[in-house]
Amino acid sequence: MTTDLNAAGRPAEPAIRAVAALEDELRRGMYAFIRRARRPVTRDEAAASVGISRKLAAFHLDKLVEAGLLRARYQAVGGIRKAGRTPKVYEPSDVDIQISIPQRQPDILADILLDAVLAEGQAESARDAAMRVAGERGRGIGVIERERARPGRLGAERALTLATGVLERHGFEPAREAPTCVRLRNCPFHPLAAKAPELVCGINHAFLAGLLDGLDAPAVEAVLAPRPGECCVELRSARPDRDGLTGLTC
Repeated sequence: MTTDLNAAGRPAEPAIRAVAALEDELRRGMYAFIRRARRPVTRDEAAASVGISRKLAAFHLDKLVEAGLLRARYQAVGGIRKAGRTPKVYEPSDVDIQISIPQRQPDILADILLDAVLAEGQAESARDAAMRVAGERGRGIGVIERERARPGRLGAERALTLATGVLERHGFEPAREAPTCVRLRNCPFHPLAAKAPELVCGINHAFLAGLLDGLDAPAVEAVLAPRPGECCVELRSARPDRDGLTGLTC
């Protein structure tokens, strides 16, 4: 499992705690030793790897367990049960720590592209398949959020408030420019968007439009409105203005 600063809807705190735990040089040394060992390591072994006492090593090892970087259990060393208490051993957890500020979500984009390749229909292009899958992925997230929040009928302002919470958990930095407009200050797919902006922005737009559809928020629309250094999409009220026009910028 990979933990980002706010990976795919998960809270940021676990990654922050893990990074803080590794700030200590002794913990980093023991953690690296245990990862290299590729087997359960005792406290005595971990202590010897960095030249400290067993008691001090136990303190630091337990901090690494609390941070989610290590797993601990009691196990007979070498499979041989001896008299006395079974020693506590440590091994790496399945968590990898990745840090980026603002956080990026290339895994979401990769999943969309992979699913598009696997599900590409005979009558659609690879691009069309990617847009369809992106919309389906966003729609699924929106449906789950609506079932969780049970917001009832959504006007533009309430829909944007609900969408903002979802977007924050998926790597966007939403900024409420007005009661009925949200700008997205970063692209969670950057720097991939810089390599293929038309494709990635199209996928992003389809994903966000699908999210609004899943939230059942017809009063809000996702609109392509690229600005330098920001996400290419903004969310705004779909209600016509006094002249009967929609699509005004935030």
